[in-house]
This record gives sequence, structure tokens and C-alpha cells, in this order.
Amino acid sequence: MLIALLILVLLALILTGFVFYSKKSLKDVIHPEENLTVTSTAFAEGSMIPVQYTGKAENINPPLDLGNLSPQSKTIAIVMDDIDFPVGIYNHWIIWNIPVAYTSIPEGIPHDQVIVSLGNAIQGKSQYGGKHYYRGPLPPFGVHRYVFKVYVLDTVLELDQNAGKIELQKAMDGHILQYGTLMGKFGQERK
Repeated sequence: MLIALLILVLLALILTGFVFYSKKSLKDVIHPEENLTVTSTAFAEGSMIPVQYTGKAENINPPLDLGNLSPQSKTIAIVMDDIDFPVGIYNHWIIWNIPVAYTSIPEGIPHDQVIVSLGNAIQGKSQYGGKHYYRGPLPPFGVHRYVFKVYVLDTVLELDQNAGKIELQKAMDGHILQYGTLMGKFGQERK
């Protein structure tokens, strides 16, 4: 029954033009050594993400704090992916051109393409419903890992507001000064 349901979901996603990112896409942008500290007051590395930051509740982004930014940095970009999606990596959120003055990313960023309160940062089109805002964890089954990947860049990106993760990764290539991650989990354990 579960296999039949999974096949139906996959067929529906394919018919609606859904794009799968392979596990290999974790490395499509060359990541420098993790030399950026990424923390959150909402959850610790590897722990459960509180429900208010998920699709089961308020569906708002958690706060993120960044440390040790390079003096040459100009902007910050964030990508949040479900790395345990059954058929590849599933992108939930992308945002770029956050000025480096904002080393504390607040929770609950507005659901807009241009975020005036974050120095006109841009939220691109996520894979999750093609929305221009954070879509929190909501795995169909089991416990999934969600990785917030934070990139410190030496430039302001010239990207269309409708760009997705692949376009963002291509634009960042060659401009990444620092990189750091924060991983949290969400879902239900099997009983």
C-alpha cells in the first residue's frame, strides 16, 4: 500500500513538471571548507526542528546566526534542502543578496520576493510548490534531515527573482568566500 502511494505521488510530481535534484547536486557548487559558524536559537545541530518552523504549524523560517564573516564579504545566500527525500534532494527555500550587515537572520521572514527588512534580499523560487518563500519541513513519512546551507559571497548576485536553486548555484560559483551548514530533523519515528 505504501509503495503504491509513493508511486502515485511520484507520477503526480512528474506530470506537474517537478524537477528532482540528484544526491550528486549536493556537490554541484564547490564548497570550501566549512569555515562559517551557523547556529540557531531554535534548535541545535542535528536536533529536532521545533514544529512552528514546519509545514505542520506556522511554516516560518527559524532564526539563524552567523559568525566569523570574512572582511571581503558582500552578501549572504541561504539554501534549505530536505536531503532525505526518497528520489533526491528536495529544495524548500532559497534567498540571496542578504547584506553582510545582517549576521542574525530573523525568524518569520515575510512571504515576499523582495525582503525590504533584509536590505532588499531576494527569495527565489523553491522547488516546494514553486513559491518565493520558506516552506518548512513536512516529510510524507519518517524523519528527514533538513540542511540550511549558508554561503558568504564576494558579490551582489544579478539574478532574476524567478531563479531557482540551480540558477543560484551557477551564479554563486567562483564567488563563495565562506560556507557553513546547520542541520535539523523533522518527522515522525516509526512505531
